[in-house]
Amino acid sequence: MLKIKAKVKMHNFGLFTFYSLFLAGLLCAAGTSNAAKGLWDPAKYIDIDEVRPGMKAYCLTCYSGTKIDKFELDVLSVVRNFGPGRNAILVQGTDERFIHTGPVWGCSGSPVYIDGRLAGALALAYTYSKDPLYGVTPIREMLRVGQGGSSQPGAVQQGYVFDFSRPIDLALIDKQITTPQFSRQQRLIGAAAMPCPLVTSGLPAQVAEQLNDVLEPLGFVVVSGVGGGGAVNTDDDVQLAPGGCLAVPMVAGDITMEAVGTVTEVVGDRVYGFGHSYLGYGPVSLPMATGYIHTVVSSISRSVKLGSAIKIVGALTRDESPAIYGRIGAEPHMFPLMITIDDYRDSGKQVYNCQVVHNRMLTPSLLRSTVAGAGLRLGDLPPEHTIEYRVSIGIEDAEPITFENVSSDTGLNAMIMESISPVAMLMNNPYRNVNIKSVDFDVRIVPKSTISHIWSVDLSDSKVKAGHNIDIEVVIESVLAGKKKYNYSLQIPQTLAPGKYELVICGKSAYELFLRKAVPYRFIPQNLTGLVEALKYLLAIDRSKLYFLLALPPGGVAIEKSELPDLPPTKALVLQDTKRTLKIQPYRHWLEKTIKTGTVVIDRKSVLITVEK
Repeated sequence: MLKIKAKVKMHNFGLFTFYSLFLAGLLCAAGTSNAAKGLWDPAKYIDIDEVRPGMKAYCLTCYSGTKIDKFELDVLSVVRNFGPGRNAILVQGTDERFIHTGPVWGCSGSPVYIDGRLAGALALAYTYSKDPLYGVTPIREMLRVGQGGSSQPGAVQQGYVFDFSRPIDLALIDKQITTPQFSRQQRLIGAAAMPCPLVTSGLPAQVAEQLNDVLEPLGFVVVSGVGGGGAVNTDDDVQLAPGGCLAVPMVAGDITMEAVGTVTEVVGDRVYGFGHSYLGYGPVSLPMATGYIHTVVSSISRSVKLGSAIKIVGALTRDESPAIYGRIGAEPHMFPLMITIDDYRDSGKQVYNCQVVHNRMLTPSLLRSTVAGAGLRLGDLPPEHTIEYRVSIGIEDAEPITFENVSSDTGLNAMIMESISPVAMLMNNPYRNVNIKSVDFDVRIVPKSTISHIWSVDLSDSKVKAGHNIDIEVVIESVLAGKKKYNYSLQIPQTLAPGKYELVICGKSAYELFLRKAVPYRFIPQNLTGLVEALKYLLAIDRSKLYFLLALPPGGVAIEKSELPDLPPTKALVLQDTKRTLKIQPYRHWLEKTIKTGTVVIDRKSVLITVEK
């Protein structure tokens, strides 16, 4: 019996995934004798023990359309323990097409036959290789995939690890989503699993480049310019077959993002492909589609297949180190995304209807890019612009999170951060699995800046008695609208003790910072219900408002999320005993008033008010 003892401190997702795959490989090696139980047929498959250098071989793959062609190969060697629990057969193409292109990203999974029997799939390549040199994953290892463990769509997937013990910070979540993860690619003397081309349509070049920065460490290379299965004209009833294109539509519809690989083997309704992992998650639920190859782009650095999905025919249910595995007829887990863009540069509203995969790791990045692609369809926004948006996030078995806001002169960044970060947190929360039912955007873009500054703050009197009113006049200035005056009468509480108090007039950013200091527990979830409530509370802070805040002396206590603002001081003192396990802090009091300005105030002013006896 193989005994493994490992102590792993999870600093980030990438390191955790690396060790997970490493341990999984060792466990697979220990159970090789039980691999592919009931599937192995020596008349149909050839084991690596029978393979010798110098043998002739061929592979099946598609270089154009849906036609599966035969490409001659020479067997160079058999490499054992190429990776943990992994072996490989080294082959080199002799066909002129292979020689011209060199290793091709998208050929992953192309079945290799030796002596008329299936030996495995093209899976590995050497970066900048001048020759069509490939590593082949043995078919015995591939047939192990799908033989053990859960393959249900609801099974837990790897994803992001967020810190839910601190107040929610959407900007920090957004940064984590957009920061490339530790690469899962395991290189040995330059060899690596061939990246999957993620062929896109409807994405501007700058959006595709940003998406590539995030996904390349995970084993993808984003290729823009073609895609969209609906645009493929084929009268053939294309079936998944060895050597045929195997597409994985991550985003389908008016904007598409489709991973391209090759089918290795089909046994009944079971499909094996790629010869390496997709993400290495184990259980997955991703769409599995037939595909069409437009062409192969030959390049010195990396040649790629440009392909499109034709029709979703099933779902990938397992994603393991030697292969991906799916079932024809299975339903993939996807949800609808609708984006309505009212852009001043267009003749009318544009509506984008898409389907997006439900995957804890990939969905946030895919959503970001899809929304950015729709918003930047006509190019970058002018320096001065305003975006008004309404977003609704549908959640299974819960009320949707719906909010609206406005941003100015910051591009799509604010809208994307406020909409995608909550989706990522919901999908990667530590409490229970959350299914996103839908995401809807209604966006209006106008060519004017609504940024404003606080020009002046005047008080009727800086000294006032408790119970009396003080009149406040605020003038805000914006470039286009000029100066505008707002008046507010503030009543000083009758019970307020004499002293000096700070009155703050500010916009959203300063107001949110004040709340984080005054009532941080409102931003810290302790369960899924609390997470939804905290997100709604945070997203309700409006940029188009002017906030008046008068901080008052603390009184009462806050126990976790329960607020007891009027608790007598003696009882509050008892509750604040350091021996109590519940987190207790003084309750902050303040007076608050908001005025809708229609502009985005980006600064703050403060004045002192003296309450006299």
